Amino acid sequence: MNNIIANTTNSSDERQYIIFTLNNEYYGIDIININTIIMMPEITDVPLAPEYVKGMISLRGHVIPVINLHKRMNYGEEVITQDTRIIVFNINENEQVGIVVDSVKEVMVISDSAIEYPSPFIKQEESFISGVGKKTDMLISILDINSIADEQAINECVA
Repeated sequence: MNNIIANTTNSSDERQYIIFTLNNEYYGIDIININTIIMMPEITDVPLAPEYVKGMISLRGHVIPVINLHKRMNYGEEVITQDTRIIVFNINENEQVGIVVDSVKEVMVISDSAIEYPSPFIKQEESFISGVGKKTDMLISILDINSIADEQAINECVA
């Protein structure tokens, strides 16, 4: 992960994505939404939180809820390894949320024309995917962070 370098010379139809793995699949989040990526810290449980909320962490003086992405996406329990990371992203001006991912791979530039949008038969709020990017031999599911972070459930955790 120390070798992640962001390319700042991309054209207007290209975006940078943090590529990570979850359940042996590649996913991406637009880098503009990302606040930081951290190693797994101690996580405090939140009583009566939804099953997919792993708990809370304290990061730079802020309490941040952490989502167990394996449970949120119905993959079952995650396995914590030395590669496991928490990606912290902004859901609005004042709120941040962390998601637990299996590993962070790289920053990748993907042009808008290389992203196919999901079928209209798939409800975006049920799949969490806003599109599928194609880069060389890889298919990268682009996550819609707003559908991952259920603001009402998250607000109940930190209130």
